[in-house]
Amino acid sequence: MIDLKTFADLAGQPVGEFSPKPTTVTPGQKEASAPLWTSADGLTHIGVWECTPGVFTADRTKSAEYCHIISGTATVKNSDGSGQRDLGPGDLLILPLGWTGEWTIHTHIRKLYVINAVA
Repeated sequence: MIDLKTFADLAGQPVGEFSPKPTTVTPGQKEASAPLWTSADGLTHIGVWECTPGVFTADRTKSAEYCHIISGTATVKNSDGSGQRDLGPGDLLILPLGWTGEWTIHTHIRKLYVINAVA
């Protein structure tokens, strides 16, 4: 059973140390995260993630992701350039299994993520 207090202060939840974003196309872009919960089978992960401004590629071919933007702004688009969407505080974004694309972080962003991986 999960302690629901785990999700009480997502805006104030400390994240780990920032490190280089592995899929960045912008030199110096960094990210940090704080895992909050993992399912017993290890396929579902919930946490808080932050990233500095810049552009990076994302690959959801082995997992789906649900993102709730807590602060900051970004634009997300499909890898073929279609489906561009601007995001800001309060927005929900669903990246279905098989999605690939690009994130452009305009201002330092923080999101709650739920990732469901394929077994």
